[in-house]
Amino acid sequence: MMLPARCTVSVTSADRVLRWLGAGFACLSVNAGAADVRAGARKAETCVACHGPNGNATLPGMPSLAAQPAMHTFLQLVQFREKRRRDPQMSPFAEKLTDRDMQDIGAYFAAQRPAAPGFTADASKAAAGRKLLDLHHCGSCHMPDLSGQNQIPRLAGQNVEYLVKQMRGLKDGSRRDIDGTMASAAQALSEQDIENLAHYLASLK
Repeated sequence: MMLPARCTVSVTSADRVLRWLGAGFACLSVNAGAADVRAGARKAETCVACHGPNGNATLPGMPSLAAQPAMHTFLQLVQFREKRRRDPQMSPFAEKLTDRDMQDIGAYFAAQRPAAPGFTADASKAAAGRKLLDLHHCGSCHMPDLSGQNQIPRLAGQNVEYLVKQMRGLKDGSRRDIDGTMASAAQALSEQDIENLAHYLASLK
C-alpha cells in the first residue's frame, strides 16, 4: 500500500490510525493545529498522580511524559484504548478518551519542560550503554540527543526501571511494538546490555 503524498494528516478516528500503522507510518503526524494544550492540561489532571507534576514522574518504574513527542503519546493512548497495549491503570483511563482528548493530552505533555534527571548512573554501566547506543544507531530514530520525534519517544532522562521493563518486554514479546522495529532491535540485547543502556539513557539531561 502506498502512503499518501501529504505527510501531515489530521487524525480523526482510531480505525484510521490503525490502518496507517499497518501500512507504515513514518509520515503520520497528529495535526498540531487541532490540539489544545490548555484543554490537554485539564484532561491530564488525573495523569499526574502517577506520571508526576507536568509529566515528570518520581515513582519507580513510572514513565515521564514531559517533552514526549505529541504523536508518540497520542499513539500509545490509541493502543491502550484499542487493547493493543494493556495496563491495569492505563487501559480503563484510555478507553474513555476520544481522539481529540488524546491529541490534547499529547500536546500538553509535549509542551512541558523535562526535569533534570535525579538518577545517578553506575559509571561503568553508563559507559557501556553509550557504546551500545552508537553500535545500534539508536540516535538515527530517537534523534542524536535522544529527544525523540514524531511517533518515536524521548529516551533521555527516562525512568531507569521503566526503560529496563520496556526493553525486556520488547525482547520477550510481552510489550507490543507498533511496527516491530524495536522488538526486532531488542533481540540482539543481552540482559546486561539492557541494564547498561538504561543506566546511560536515564542519566541524560
